[in-house]
Amino acid sequence: MVIYFGADHRGFALKEKLKTLIHGKGYEIVDVGAASYTEGDDYTDFAGEVGRKVSVTADQSRGVLLCHSGAGMDIAVNKFKNIRAVLGFSPDQVYDARHDDDVNVLVLPVDFIDEPTAQKILEVFLATPFASDERFIRRIKKIAALEEELCK
Repeated sequence: MVIYFGADHRGFALKEKLKTLIHGKGYEIVDVGAASYTEGDDYTDFAGEVGRKVSVTADQSRGVLLCHSGAGMDIAVNKFKNIRAVLGFSPDQVYDARHDDDVNVLVLPVDFIDEPTAQKILEVFLATPFASDERFIRRIKKIAALEEELCK
């Protein structure tokens, strides 16, 4: 599985640490930026890159985005077809989002969670399978139908 990472200047340092955390665990890691700390860069650029990549390979990839509050990244990446992103605040919340909603992009609000919590959230995001219950599949199909309706 490919994991696409993206972060603006506020999330850059933690992005680098999280990539190291999962290095060597069987994932292909692709960093779409920022490549270096650049004060004033725009979160939308990195959300767009992750959204583009994961939306076309949703069954083979996931995304991880990091910025100040996470809200802007979450809004931006959820504009892409086939993206179900969650703004992750706790391991339990992210477990439910993966298990029930098959989220494929994790957005971390770096100013509102500490590094150990971020690490645990990422581990849960990557380890939790989608439950595939009929009710969950039905709901995801309804989300896909909304995407089709709104993107005409």
